[in-house]
Amino acid sequence: MRMRVEGPVTPGLRMESADGRRLVLTQRGVPVLFARQRATHRGLRYARTGRYVSPLAPLRAERARAVAEFAAPGSAEWTERWAAHGAAALRAAADGPLHEGEWHLAPDASRWFVDGNWPKLLAHDPDRGHLTWFGYGDPVEDARDLLPLRALSLPEAPRVRAYRRQYREGVLPPVFVWWISGLNSPVVLDGHDRLTAALAEGGRPRVLLLSRAMDAARIALWAERPVMEYEKRVAALEGPLAPARAAHLSRGLAAQLQAVDRAPAPTRAWPYPGGAAAWAAAAATHVPGWAPDADR
Repeated sequence: MRMRVEGPVTPGLRMESADGRRLVLTQRGVPVLFARQRATHRGLRYARTGRYVSPLAPLRAERARAVAEFAAPGSAEWTERWAAHGAAALRAAADGPLHEGEWHLAPDASRWFVDGNWPKLLAHDPDRGHLTWFGYGDPVEDARDLLPLRALSLPEAPRVRAYRRQYREGVLPPVFVWWISGLNSPVVLDGHDRLTAALAEGGRPRVLLLSRAMDAARIALWAERPVMEYEKRVAALEGPLAPARAAHLSRGLAAQLQAVDRAPAPTRAWPYPGGAAAWAAAAATHVPGWAPDADR
């Protein structure tokens, strides 16, 4: 779903930046994630502080089953109902990421998540680690598609066990994630234990991705090439199978245009007060001993 947000101007959960590719995610002024992009542009080093709190209230099993009775899990109706729930909860949250502008909260239309990367999260999710970009895989376990904002619970933790039961029943609610362009990765906003539950059961969670929406002018610009290519291919069709092939091309164009419409706009980052020196001092305080410049 697409939503217009009127405020606040400055959200409670926001990305801040300083010179030298330095980033910090703060929640009500408290750092929850430090990151520094590598000079080689092959990834970034990050450190979680353990201070993150989900802006959404915990989901009760009764609600999960009620939504599943309303619509088949995974269906468009089921997804829309959970998107509406997430949007309302995020609008009401004082410590969430929404600020004025246009936003999307919808399934991943750009196919960001790679099936082979999901199992890595349970085996390799350090509080201080490295994310590899663009498939370089140095090392291979760092080629992950999602960054939790707190350490994942053990698969046998009581809450995870309850969610594992929901997963087996087919009613597990989606995980809400937020695309942050400076990290070139989504982060888990809400649903860390639901994520663990799905992975512990050998599956993958359903995901709703929050991102800023692109403006109409940029959408129109990005749509020009697929529309021109579609028109060229349809014009060249001949013979008795032309109508069927045109219908197939039309479905493909619709999927492409949907992906363009849902493509995330760059995440806004606010200047970190005090700049690079203050960022380094804060990192030394909240994650002592962290070495973000190693192997730059």
